[in-house]
Amino acid sequence: MRAVIQRVSRASVTVDDEVVGRIDRGLLVLLGVEQGDTQDDVIWMANKVVGLRVFEDDEGKMNLDVGEVGGAILAVSQFTLLGDCRKGRRPSFVAAAAPEEANGLYRSFVAEVTGQGVEVQEGRFQQQMDVELVNDGPVTLQVDSRNRR
Repeated sequence: MRAVIQRVSRASVTVDDEVVGRIDRGLLVLLGVEQGDTQDDVIWMANKVVGLRVFEDDEGKMNLDVGEVGGAILAVSQFTLLGDCRKGRRPSFVAAAAPEEANGLYRSFVAEVTGQGVEVQEGRFQQQMDVELVNDGPVTLQVDSRNRR
């Protein structure tokens, strides 16, 4: 499971001119599900995202997580994070999980984060989405459940 996480002052997802998800302060999480990912990857990723200390405390140090600042998460499924660009000019997406599997694990990720008391807004699975954000910092991180070292 791969994620690109951006600290935002606001973010939204629009599908067919309808805003389907919107947050103010929080994290935009672009989430890619890889073949072979399991519930263990979901739990690890949810804990990692919710626990990331990327918000500033009173001393200006990144010591607070999204829950501690009353923030929210905008979760957007994005299989292209699994694109392999090493060969040729067209990315290969063979590592991405099949849509049914990916949707189930994506839904499980959202449930895990919600279960930790963080508000989650979402994009729409397998839809063409317009994602708008104001990256605060900018702070952008990459996390991969298969690279836990």
